[in-house]
Amino acid sequence: MGQERSTSRGPALQRTFWETYTLRNILGEIKLRLSVRARLRTQARDQRKITNIYDGSHAESVGQFYDAHHDQFMKVYGDVIQAFRTRDITDLLNQQIRSIGFEPGQRVLDAGCGIAVPAIHFAKQGDVYVDAITVSKVQYEVARQRIEAAGVHERVRVTLGDYHSLAEHFNAGAYDIVYFLESFGHSTAKKRLIEAAWDVLKPGGTIYIKDLFRRIPLRLEDEERIDREIRKINEAYRYEVGDLNAVLTHLRGKGFILNSMKSVELELEQFEDLAISNEFQELTGLALVENWDEYVFPVDFFEIKCTKPEFAIDERLDRHFLQNRYHLHLDSETSVQPKAFIHRGQSSVNG
Repeated sequence: MGQERSTSRGPALQRTFWETYTLRNILGEIKLRLSVRARLRTQARDQRKITNIYDGSHAESVGQFYDAHHDQFMKVYGDVIQAFRTRDITDLLNQQIRSIGFEPGQRVLDAGCGIAVPAIHFAKQGDVYVDAITVSKVQYEVARQRIEAAGVHERVRVTLGDYHSLAEHFNAGAYDIVYFLESFGHSTAKKRLIEAAWDVLKPGGTIYIKDLFRRIPLRLEDEERIDREIRKINEAYRYEVGDLNAVLTHLRGKGFILNSMKSVELELEQFEDLAISNEFQELTGLALVENWDEYVFPVDFFEIKCTKPEFAIDERLDRHFLQNRYHLHLDSETSVQPKAFIHRGQSSVNG
């Protein structure tokens, strides 16, 4: 055992290595360091994913997935394919009108529109003009039928294409709002997708994302379970569940002003409780939960809302002026006045 020795501060007990570092403490430290290292690797991986090179083959596979499972989606989800939803889907769509912030007469873009039922509802109830895009050939044809049947063909148009290339289908700087309703996560090139939205937004325009993001575990032992369930979701649904911090970093890095980031707000009595996803899994066999005792819900649902900056270069007029001082500094160095930075109502500095 340790021997007592004197110091200037009085007697102290000198302990052996094994008394100070018990086997339990050593194993705990090893486990902690390994988990931290694994988390850092995961964060690095997610950061690489959001900046990766675009691969059009994944977008094609998303379209093929929805083509193959269209009837099953319609049977379980009905007209609106969103997992986080209300029992009465009209309540969800009205909530999204409020969250997105439509104003009468706006031109908006539905990026990943499904069969365009939300777009039709927004056009009628939000008094907006909607351009919609889907990569699914089956959804595109059904959407055209729904638009015609609803009598809104002058307010809603649908395009077949890949939303990573919005500028190939729509005019640059033409839209007040670009929104993603659980479609953003289908992208494996989120950096390119955010840039595509930027290109078609007007100065002062809004990007709105409602999607699922990887949950941060409260217990270290849940991390592996969460990773396992996310891998199943990604593989089954042609998805790539996003890392929230990485997405926010790239939005801000592009120049977007973050207005809000919050959980989806639904009244408890309206909430569908995600049972619909379980029904779809049982019907299709996709991403089945094999052991509910060990299951950890792997994602959180968030709404992100950002603004593309708008201000007059010569007058420095913008409510986000302080946040944009850095961009103004870069502009002054390059002596370039980008189209994005103009005041509402003025014509583009580049014509």
